[in-house]
Amino acid sequence: MDVLLTNDDGIEAEGLQTLRRALTQVPGVRLVTIAPDGNRSAMARMITTRRPLWVQETPFDDGNIGYATDGTPVDCVRFATLGLVEGFRPQLVVSGINHGSNLGDDVTYSGTVAAAFEGILLGIPAIAVSQQSTAREMDFRFGRSFRFQIAAEFTARVVEELDDVPLPDGTLLNVNVPGEHPGGVEVTRLGKRIYRDELQLDDESHGGPGRRRYWIYGGDPGYHDEPGTDLSAIAEGRISVTPVHFDLTDVDGIDALVAHDLTRLLAPAARELW
Repeated sequence: MDVLLTNDDGIEAEGLQTLRRALTQVPGVRLVTIAPDGNRSAMARMITTRRPLWVQETPFDDGNIGYATDGTPVDCVRFATLGLVEGFRPQLVVSGINHGSNLGDDVTYSGTVAAAFEGILLGIPAIAVSQQSTAREMDFRFGRSFRFQIAAEFTARVVEELDDVPLPDGTLLNVNVPGEHPGGVEVTRLGKRIYRDELQLDDESHGGPGRRRYWIYGGDPGYHDEPGTDLSAIAEGRISVTPVHFDLTDVDGIDALVAHDLTRLLAPAARELW
């Protein structure tokens, strides 16, 4: 099986390197690593369309090589599917291990999860893997100390058994691992964040007349502690595995809008134009 490994923390990140070593031990896996050349956290599904992208072959300490690009995590997936490596077309995208959790509403900001989303958008199964720090923080801030080995070994076992996992087409697995030794694995749904953002003028704002610099994201976001969610599982020390799909259509909303008869609004609009 051809497996693409990528991330949003950069090709030299410890999380990616630990997972890379674990995946090379999975029988039948042909692994290619294409990752950003530096940190691209919180870039979500950003893509690069207005300039060419550099790619640099990067040697690893075990004699293998990877490919570092100045693009985004989504760009990395596109590189793989468009034939950057001759004869390689990914049959699975693995993104991570992210330095910090990607839980609840935070997944929509995450470059780690975005790379996995790009996989399923292209019809390729995908796994996003994130690791809480040993400080056990429950937000997206970057921790100082991580232990990636359990997350890497768990992911490698999931990859090894992926053909037997009852995963619907177009669905990725969002895996989060607690900071200390996990007390089990729970299949979860995405939880809900409580964001505490506020507008703050930067103390060193000296931009000249009419120019100011602000902070707009507050620290220490909370969450709704609801059983069955990824946030609750991580808080209780269990690995969270959440199936996520890309269909954002609100089916109930379709029925409500049809009943509202939007066509009747066309005639007044047309009269104004003509």
